[in-house]
Amino acid sequence: MTQDLGSAEAAAGLTVYGAEAIDASAPGSTRTALVADDAPRRLASKDATLWGPDAEAEAAVRLGWVDTHQRSRELLPQLAELKAELADLDHVVLAGMGGSSLAPEVITRTLGKPLTVLDTTDPGQVRAALGDRLLQTVVVVASKSGSTVETDSHRRAYWQAFLDAGLTEAEAGRHFVIVTDPGSPLVETANEMGAFVLLADPNVGGRYSALTAFGLVPSALAGVEVAELLDQAEEFSATLGGDKENPALALGAALGTAATGGQDKVALISDGTGIEGLGDWAEQLIAESTGKAGVGILPVVVESPQAPGATGADVLTVTYGGALAPGANPGGGITPQLAVNGPLGAQFLAWEYATALAGVVLGIDPFDQPNVTESKENTNRLLSGGLPDETPSFTIGAVEVYAPAGAPDDLAGVLRWLTDGLGPDGYLAAMAYLDRFGDADAAELRPLLAEVSGRPVTFGWGPRFLHSTGQYHKGGPQVGSYLQITGAVADDLPVPGKPYTFGELQAAQAAGDRQALAGRKRPVLRLHLTDRAAGVAQLLDAVRELRG
Repeated sequence: MTQDLGSAEAAAGLTVYGAEAIDASAPGSTRTALVADDAPRRLASKDATLWGPDAEAEAAVRLGWVDTHQRSRELLPQLAELKAELADLDHVVLAGMGGSSLAPEVITRTLGKPLTVLDTTDPGQVRAALGDRLLQTVVVVASKSGSTVETDSHRRAYWQAFLDAGLTEAEAGRHFVIVTDPGSPLVETANEMGAFVLLADPNVGGRYSALTAFGLVPSALAGVEVAELLDQAEEFSATLGGDKENPALALGAALGTAATGGQDKVALISDGTGIEGLGDWAEQLIAESTGKAGVGILPVVVESPQAPGATGADVLTVTYGGALAPGANPGGGITPQLAVNGPLGAQFLAWEYATALAGVVLGIDPFDQPNVTESKENTNRLLSGGLPDETPSFTIGAVEVYAPAGAPDDLAGVLRWLTDGLGPDGYLAAMAYLDRFGDADAAELRPLLAEVSGRPVTFGWGPRFLHSTGQYHKGGPQVGSYLQITGAVADDLPVPGKPYTFGELQAAQAAGDRQALAGRKRPVLRLHLTDRAAGVAQLLDAVRELRG
């Protein structure tokens, strides 16, 4: 028997549970207001005036995602030819950040296909990727702008590695597939390398690009039958313009209603029914689209339905998954306020549509990212001018603590100071500039800190999160506190052709983001691990100590 989430709205295999109850809880129906404004039809027909005159110019060149699944079918023959051409290269590495990497990671994880995602500047993680089946590797270099510093660094490192392995430049070029927008500088670079080039839809922003070449090329090379995703999206797209039997409208109205009614944090939780990692993709979509002008929806990716942080007074609890068995309960062990179940291609389109509608409700432009460049500019300045000279407040074991004046001088105490200072509407962002595989235990901090603080806690690997929640941190409500974790580099790696190493780039990115956050007068605590394994263990012990 299904849980009592109110009526369910279903179409084309995707069902949204609980939306009607959320909408009914508001003084006026958000869904009714959206329908009165003809928003469902206007969005489905790509009306750029939907978000007001200030957003019209940006929206006019960013609404291609509404029907990009149709144009993406033109890629299918190209992908079949490319797979045949590269049949002997069975290790697929994706070098991309944010929207260029998150969707392929969800697709391949969900469908059980191997894909190495390289979205880091950590020298240990980059070195491990370079050392894994190099001569069997095809590198998909994905960047919409063609100038993403992390992706360019990965491209340089792999190019040099192939040459060092004895390949000629012509042979090395065959190991690269470039995915970028028409006219980007990466097109010229790819031609110089002799790499394969596939162009993406230029009228789709990065975080809405799941069903463009950015999502489909690496997934197809990894072995996914991507036509099925397009079929699912095509079937679901027929529902988008209607006032009824429109699950994406129900989802968007519920997100907007919750956010304007005090539930401006969204816990995203897999219910275990077959879709893996969608929360990480939706995190960027929601945070970057809504977190600006002092408002926004903060997505909080929660490990399981039972993990701390799944619920709260200002938290909208949302589960997602694939098809439910007959009579199965949506939620995977908890009673969520919203549950979204259906095939992955439809999920992508539903969440994109819902997020765009939530932007209407919040009164913001869901297609710009006005604060993303701030940390990038700080990073570039630090790379050319040198890192700041900083002295730790104190050192204990393998952890150097850089704390604001007046903070306690012990590790458990300074962590308690940070969590106690969150306030009734605050959140804590834990940001680890570490190796997300080699230092994976650091992710255990999120549920522990959520348990200790009783507040929403996010966890992001740097610089990956800069292309995701980084916009929300700077542009959203200024109620966050920030825990930044950096680590000593035992064996650095040069970025070929550049005057800096991966370790120096990583350190500059961390310092640049610290400066951007500190400039907003919010608490920033930095912990530097002089020995990563020992430091992570010490930090976890300190947080566990706070549980009493």
